[in-house]
Amino acid sequence: MLADRSDATLHPFVGYQDGRPVGLFPIFERSRRPVTTLFSPVPDHKVPYLGPLLLDRDEWSQAERDRRRRSFLDASLSCFYDRFAPSYVNVRTTPRFADPRQFAWQGFEVVPRYSYVVDLTPGTDELLDAFSNDARRNVRDPPDEVEIREGEHDAIERIIDQVIARHEQQGETYLVTPEYVRALYDALPEGVLRPHEVRLDGTFAGGLITLESGDTIYRWQGGAKPDADAPVNDLLDWHVMCAARDRGRDTYDLVGANNQRIADYKAKFAPELVTFYSMEVSTRPMSLVSTLYKRLR
Repeated sequence: MLADRSDATLHPFVGYQDGRPVGLFPIFERSRRPVTTLFSPVPDHKVPYLGPLLLDRDEWSQAERDRRRRSFLDASLSCFYDRFAPSYVNVRTTPRFADPRQFAWQGFEVVPRYSYVVDLTPGTDELLDAFSNDARRNVRDPPDEVEIREGEHDAIERIIDQVIARHEQQGETYLVTPEYVRALYDALPEGVLRPHEVRLDGTFAGGLITLESGDTIYRWQGGAKPDADAPVNDLLDWHVMCAARDRGRDTYDLVGANNQRIADYKAKFAPELVTFYSMEVSTRPMSLVSTLYKRLR
């Protein structure tokens, strides 16, 4: 679906050693002759992480992990260059990918990026006690007229429309559409994408769309500044945490701590700062074009 909507071709590469898979590396290809670009993840669709996944095993020593990681990444990058001859490659890893050295050694510019994650394993009282004073107060004493519920297509429409309006007010572009998110909701297994909304006196006030994978729930889209005079987003985030914890999730990834204003809001939930990496490499002509574009925009 992402490939179709982004006018790209997905190549889900898998690395094998001795007949056993050792790594995954999905790559999206865009070709506009004579330029071919590779992305992982595809840009402009609010996918925060992708990049390579190493299938480490507990019995491996650190030296064995390093050797296999180096072998898999070297083989992957060599395959990409031989097959596509790209002018530009951009990779953004997950926070669980802790070692970007192989990319740096292959000539990539490696830039650390940051997110916040909340450990959901403590009890709710302990979890709440770690919040900032205002977050605790907002959560413990919500307005009487507040209702928080999980919705479907209609909720997605309201949440994304609110985010679009907020971006327009700030003169910013936002390319995610309600149609795209509804299509994801229908295509993904039940419970992976969840639209949560807050209603005040029966009227929509704000919402948040989350994604779930493994032991982690991700704060994906929504959370726009509401017009209502109520702590809408604090209540949303607390509701998401409690519901996810009840479903057995261990971690709430707040998805992004690189914008100071947004990071200040997310920090109130006592998260841990984690690092991921944005990495890019380009041919010299493409690099000059990219530099000129960044200066002029």
